[in-house]
Amino acid sequence: MTIKVTFLGTAASIPTVNRNHTSIHLNYQGENILIDCGEGTQRQFRKAGLNPCKITRILITHWHGDHVLGVPGLLQTLALTGYRKTLHIYGPKGTKQFLKKISSIFAFIDKLKIEVKEVRDGKFFETKDFYLESKPMTHWTHTNAYSFVKKGQLRIDKAKLNKSKLPHGPLLQKIKEGKNVTYKGKKYLAKNLTFRENDKKVSVVLDTSMNKRIIPFVRNSDLLILDSSFGSELEDKAKKHMHMTAKQTAQVAKKSKSKKLVLTHVSPRYDKDINKILNEAKKIFKNSVLPNDLDEIRV
Repeated sequence: MTIKVTFLGTAASIPTVNRNHTSIHLNYQGENILIDCGEGTQRQFRKAGLNPCKITRILITHWHGDHVLGVPGLLQTLALTGYRKTLHIYGPKGTKQFLKKISSIFAFIDKLKIEVKEVRDGKFFETKDFYLESKPMTHWTHTNAYSFVKKGQLRIDKAKLNKSKLPHGPLLQKIKEGKNVTYKGKKYLAKNLTFRENDKKVSVVLDTSMNKRIIPFVRNSDLLILDSSFGSELEDKAKKHMHMTAKQTAQVAKKSKSKKLVLTHVSPRYDKDINKILNEAKKIFKNSVLPNDLDEIRV
């Protein structure tokens, strides 16, 4: 099954005419995961043709306004439109307190069942098909990076199956489970009729300065989404404000052996010359892209 990532917002701390505050939507089968929820995210959902009532989980990287000011409005909308699921919200230390404060500020229609979990380091949610993991980053406040990993499945090799003359039916389910079977006195080894597809990994690292934890965490990502707030000419400024440059993100992509790099969280100073950021990354890591708001990437 395909992982679909929609970039609802790609701006940095200040939105522009072309770019909304940061928000990323990841869809895989019945899971619809929202990573950050900047101001205006609800409208971006409508523009992208996505239904916010299908959201299953929200991952908050950190509690700076440009990443979370859309949360109260989104929760209000879900309450008003009959959201019946349990909404799972994950974030760094302080997430429970911040959500409680948000609820106290507004005349909030409290009709939602919400479960909040503060996560720090490692795997925090898992099914038979995928898992989510987090890693602390370095910013002005508690900040997490996240990875979504679709587990590689055992698949039937159709060519080998046809050649084996093993009939379709209940026996194939055992083969899919990696079990050997016997048919008409002949033993069929699962390892000879199957192959294991690789994991698929989407990593999201926003608002952070360059640090030694990034590369091991995102290693072998199929899609690597990274903070690219500044060009290398402003590396000192990036360091001061605890962000990354496009050059640094490209170096991370290369060293981590990732397949595709997505540059996001771009400073408004580059809005009229966005290729400056993209070209800087491409010199180091060729398979780099800088999406517009509402662009989709499938993995």
